[in-house]
Amino acid sequence: MTEATTVRPSTQKRSAPTIKYTIAMPQPNSHLFEVRLAVAGLAGSVLDLKLPVWTPGSYLVREYAKHLQDFSAQAGDTILPWCKQGKNHWQIDINSASEIEVFYRVFANDLSVRTNHLDGSHGYFNPAALCFYIPGWEREKIRIQILPPFKEWRIATPLPPVADEVNTFEAVDFDTLVDSPFEIGSHHLYEFEVLGKPHELAIWGQGNAQPNRIIPDIQKIIEIEAQMFGGLPYDRYVFLLHLAAQNAGGLEHKNSCTLNYARFGFRAKDKYDRFMQLVAHEFFHLWNVKRIRPKALEQFDYDGENYTPSLWFSEGTTSYYDLLIPLRAGIYDAKSFLQNLSKEITRLQTIPGRKVQPASESSFDAWIKLYRRDANSDNSQISYYLKGELVSLLLDLLIRSRHQNQRSLDDVMRQMWEQFGKEEIGFTPEQLQEAIESVAGTDLSDFFASYVDGTDELPFDEYLELFGLQLLPDSEAEQPPFIGLTAKSQNGKEAINFVEIDSPAQIAGVDAGDELLAINGIRVTGEKLSDRLKDYQPGDTIQVTVFHQEELRTLPVTLAAPKPNSYQVVAVSNPSSAQKENFAGWLGVPISTIS
Repeated sequence: MTEATTVRPSTQKRSAPTIKYTIAMPQPNSHLFEVRLAVAGLAGSVLDLKLPVWTPGSYLVREYAKHLQDFSAQAGDTILPWCKQGKNHWQIDINSASEIEVFYRVFANDLSVRTNHLDGSHGYFNPAALCFYIPGWEREKIRIQILPPFKEWRIATPLPPVADEVNTFEAVDFDTLVDSPFEIGSHHLYEFEVLGKPHELAIWGQGNAQPNRIIPDIQKIIEIEAQMFGGLPYDRYVFLLHLAAQNAGGLEHKNSCTLNYARFGFRAKDKYDRFMQLVAHEFFHLWNVKRIRPKALEQFDYDGENYTPSLWFSEGTTSYYDLLIPLRAGIYDAKSFLQNLSKEITRLQTIPGRKVQPASESSFDAWIKLYRRDANSDNSQISYYLKGELVSLLLDLLIRSRHQNQRSLDDVMRQMWEQFGKEEIGFTPEQLQEAIESVAGTDLSDFFASYVDGTDELPFDEYLELFGLQLLPDSEAEQPPFIGLTAKSQNGKEAINFVEIDSPAQIAGVDAGDELLAINGIRVTGEKLSDRLKDYQPGDTIQVTVFHQEELRTLPVTLAAPKPNSYQVVAVSNPSSAQKENFAGWLGVPISTIS
C-alpha cells in the first residue's frame, strides 16, 4: 500500500546486514520478472530503496523505474506501509522489524545491452535496471538467486556461484552486482582458455555465427590486448552474445561484456570484421573505462548524470584500438584497416556538427545529446566516439613520428594503467593530458585546445604524410551539385530527415520533416535524388516541391558546387625510406602491401 508522507531520515543499522534477491520468471511470455528482496539486520523505523536511473557504460538517464510495478513489502505476515519519495526512491515503514521482504515486478521487453529482456526463449537483465540499492549499504555483499521457469534453462553470469545454494550467486557490493549481467535460457555455452584463464561464450538466438571461427579470433584479440597491458586483470571472463534483428551494440563490464549483433552478420567478410571490432572494443574496455576511468566515474552516482569531458579518451581511444587490434591479431590486413579508417574519416568529414561541438563538450553533454538525436543533431554535434577515435589516431601518429616508432599511444595506455588503472584511481582531464605529453615528450596544449577542446579541422594529411599516406576525397566530377538534404521512404512518403545548415535547401526554406514530392514538377524520391541532380549544374535554380505541415510549397533552390561524400586513405606516390619505415613500424607490414 502507499502512504503520502514526507521524507524521514533513514535509520538502517549497518552491522551484519544480509541482502538477497530472488529473481523469478514464472510466465516469461508476459515479459515480467518477479523480484523478491529479503533484507535482514534492520533497526529503526524506515528503509529506503533506490533503483538506478542509468547503468555505467551507457551515458543516458534511462529511468529504469518506469518499468517497475506491483511493489509491496511485508515483515512476516504483516503488510508494511510505504510511499514513493521520488521517481526512483521508495521508503518503507518497517516499524522496527529486523527482517522484511519486498516484492515487485519489472516489465522487460527491450532487447538491448543496457536494459532487460524476457520472453519464452530467455531472460536477460542488467541488475541496474532490476535491483534496488540501499543507501548506506552499497558496500555490503549481495546474494542473488535465479529461479528459471524451465529445468533446461541455464545461467551465464560473471558472478561467482555460492557453494551449496542452487542457482545462487554473490556480489561483493552493489557496484559489482550492477557490473554483472545475467543470461538465463537455452543459450549455447562454449568454454575456452586464454593465458591460463577460463572464458565463456554464451550465444542466444538463431543465426549464422560459427563458434569454431569466432572463438579462435576472440582468443587472438584477448592475447593481443593482454600483451599490451601485461596480463589479464581477472580470474574469469564471460562474453554474452545476442543474435537478433537489431543493430550492433555492446556494453562493457569488468569481467564480462554483452554483445548484440545481426543474426546473419557473420558470413560476409566486412560484417564479420565489424563484429570482431565490436569484440575488440568491449574487451579493451575492461582496462580503459572499467579500471582506467575518469575521476567523475571513480565512484558512481546512480541517481543522476555523472559528468566528464574525457569520454573522447575512454570511448574514442577505445574505438581507435578496435580498428587496430583485429589488424594486430591477423583478423584482417593493413589494406582493410585503412579502408575501415577511411570510412571513419568520411563519417566525421561529412557531419557539419564537427565545426560546432568540441570532443570534450560532446563527452560532457552525452547525457542530453548523443543518445537523444533530432533532425538538427548532425548540424550541431559530433560523437565523442568518432571524434575521439580520430584524435587518438593523430596522437598515435604524432608520438610515433617523434620517436621513430619506439613510443606510441600504446605507451600512454600502459602509463595510464600503471598510474590509475591498477588501483582504480580516477584521472582528471589535466592528468590525462600530462600522461600523453610525458610519452610524446612535448607540450600538447595547442593540440588539445584545437582538437579536443576546440573545433579546428583535424589535419589528417599533415600527420598521415609522415607515414607515406594521404587523404583523398572522391572526385567532384562524380558528384551531383550540392543541395544539402536527405530523404528516405517512410510509410509510402519521401520524408526529408536532414537539412544541412547554410545549405541551398536550408536557405530556400526546406525543413526536416517536410515530405519531398518533386523537382521541376516531376516526382522524385530520396533514393533517386542524387541521380536527378546530376542533370543540373552548380548555380542552376530548381523548383523543389514539398508538403510542409500539410501545406503544398514549391521553393526555388539554387544548387551549389559538389561536396565530397567519401574519403580514402591511400599511399603517396614514391614514398621515401623514412615514410616506409614509419608505416611499417605503425602497421607492421611494408607500405607496398596496400597498393
